[in-house]
Amino acid sequence: MAKRSSLSIRIVEGKNLPAKDITGSSDPYCIVKVDNEPIIRTATVWKTLCPFWGEEYQVHLPPTFHAVAFYVMDEDALSRDDVIGKVCLTRDTLASHPKGFSGWAHLMEVDPDEEVQGEIHLRLEVLPGARARRLRCSVLEARDLAPKDRNGASDPFVRVRYKGRTQETSIVKKSCYPRWNETFEFELEEGATEALCVEAWDWDLVSRNDFLGKVVIDVQRLWAAQQEEGWFRLQPDQSKSRQHVKGNLGSLQLEVRLRDETVLPSSCYQPLVQLLCHEVKLGVQGPGQLIPLIEETTSTECRQDVATNLLKLFLGQGLAKDFLDLLFQLELSRTSEANTLFRSNSLASKSMESFLKVAGMRYLHGVLGPIINKVFEEKKYVELDPSKVEVKDVGCSGLHRPQTEAEVLEQSAQTLRAHLGALLSALCRSVRACPAVVRATFRQLFRRVRERFPGAQHENVPFIAVTSFLCLRFFSPAIMSPKLFHLRERHADARTSRTLLLLAKAVQNVGNMDTPASRAKEAWMEPLQPTVRQGVAQLKDFITKLVDIEEKDELDLQRTLSLQAPPVKEGPLFIHRTKGKGPLMSSSFKKLYFSLTTEVLSFAKTPSSKCVNELNQWLSALRKVSINNTGLLGSYHPGVFRGDKWSCCHQREKTGRGCDKTRSRVTLQEWNDPLDHDLEAQLIYRHLLSVEAMLWEKHQELSGGAEASTVPASPGKAPEDSLAQLLRVLRDLHEAHSSSPASSPTSEPNCLLQLQT
Repeated sequence: MAKRSSLSIRIVEGKNLPAKDITGSSDPYCIVKVDNEPIIRTATVWKTLCPFWGEEYQVHLPPTFHAVAFYVMDEDALSRDDVIGKVCLTRDTLASHPKGFSGWAHLMEVDPDEEVQGEIHLRLEVLPGARARRLRCSVLEARDLAPKDRNGASDPFVRVRYKGRTQETSIVKKSCYPRWNETFEFELEEGATEALCVEAWDWDLVSRNDFLGKVVIDVQRLWAAQQEEGWFRLQPDQSKSRQHVKGNLGSLQLEVRLRDETVLPSSCYQPLVQLLCHEVKLGVQGPGQLIPLIEETTSTECRQDVATNLLKLFLGQGLAKDFLDLLFQLELSRTSEANTLFRSNSLASKSMESFLKVAGMRYLHGVLGPIINKVFEEKKYVELDPSKVEVKDVGCSGLHRPQTEAEVLEQSAQTLRAHLGALLSALCRSVRACPAVVRATFRQLFRRVRERFPGAQHENVPFIAVTSFLCLRFFSPAIMSPKLFHLRERHADARTSRTLLLLAKAVQNVGNMDTPASRAKEAWMEPLQPTVRQGVAQLKDFITKLVDIEEKDELDLQRTLSLQAPPVKEGPLFIHRTKGKGPLMSSSFKKLYFSLTTEVLSFAKTPSSKCVNELNQWLSALRKVSINNTGLLGSYHPGVFRGDKWSCCHQREKTGRGCDKTRSRVTLQEWNDPLDHDLEAQLIYRHLLSVEAMLWEKHQELSGGAEASTVPASPGKAPEDSLAQLLRVLRDLHEAHSSSPASSPTSEPNCLLQLQT
């Protein structure tokens, strides 16, 4: 069993930021740090004091983390980026908000003495003496110290202070993992109340020394314990009184939710997984079926999370298509009007959205990527709404004459028609590129809708059912916000955003099969109607080919894909060729294209497919691929062995024990990462436990008030059997959690550490 912690982070927007540029504006972006380790960088929003990001992240991290900090920065092309301010949320603050922290937070000034990180290894002893006892402090080593020098390291030394006496260690040059092994002694009077202070500093020859952090030891507790040894986390210097004026640095709107889960061994979740899988395999509906009951008892605010967890669980069991088919039937059985089909935020709609993001992101990139890149590169002014046309933004059509409004509208229509035509052509050519499981799911959806709404008057309904997901809930959102779908590394500027919005509207009109209702909403979209009508015919032909996949073809496609391990992560990485020598110029890097599967990590000089990648996503994929490796080292050297010593800790033995412990680094979740089946089962159990009272009420209603013990245990014989089994499984899991050592509260390992305020 293991404890898992995760953060759901949404960085919404900022307001009233101070101007950092001579233009009276700023170019803000955010950096997120967990315990001073950077994990997220948002896109830069140019020339604004009220930026909007709207970026969402799922972060997995060790349960021992202390705080998450949001830094708002101003990007500068020629000089160092300016720090505007920060918002810091401690673990305790997040734990006190079970539903998550949400709202505006004032930015605070960033003080260098508060930006500390790392740990220090100390041995503390109380020794007997001839006249008085002695306090012995052995400063052994430190790890993960903040780099304060331009060379990416520090020159650390330690200052030990007690009752007015100060002693210092030697200086270790160019290391964030120093070893001292030096001992200091102080006279200790009985009943002494003064604390022992151990401070880490970075030595500088010219400027003042930089503070690296400190540990304050309660001597009275040490007197009782007699000795203590361990790693102590370095704390900021908060002894100085500082005036933090709220509001003068602006505010940041955040949504942050902490989740702590104790994940039991896989065997504990097997009854729950088998029960849910059995329900999906049956594929029938009734008052006692579990999937409809789960939807009925799931509130709107958590439906997306439940849908994603269920979808991932069934993906791992190879039942995603069957699960979605069951939801399609459930939705169709309660829908009487064809034009309202899959328009609500039902479990079917949410699950299908998650499914397309999990299984179709690479496909989306292949179809949309070139069109989105062209829109960004052209930066053309495009506008169809006459009330919003600004001729001065367009320029001149000739040497002297500015363009008229009619010319602007016509050129805009031509540009949008070209983009829409290119997109539809790319989509029509992508039938074979669409993943087999996606094609099979759309085929099942098409067939179910056609069975439910037969007849000529509903001829377009099966097509609209497919496009409601493919166009309206997948392609259109990606066109409007390409950064959020990893199609671009930066947000679009105002001009490009307008082009993307108009293109997304056109795609929606095509997806709606050019209905009179969609045309009536915005009459100024009329210039695109010829292309939209042509696109409807193209789209219907594409869907016909897309769903024309027989069972044999589907199995052949899946068998072909299974011959090779599917890629977990692929894309470009920059390899530094100078091995730390010389300036970090662009010519010092070599670009290679890597592919990571569950079996091998390989690379080539040219890409086989386009994919947007970030370093944290690579680290996440590598971590998850190797998470079950029994040969993982307990410690490692974060530096390199150069000359006759390690650059990190200056050890002279190349095969010596690592100076830093191997631990689960903070990593970002990514759709292509391997699925964590046990975690998904735990999250489903946690949700079902929260609605257990409603499930009991439903069980008593179906069983006529009988007790659960009178209900037969075999599934499928009576409508209430599955629900009774589910309640028993929840009870067993609850007992397993109660008896789990990881679920019981543990004491802090370093009880001598006290924060000084």
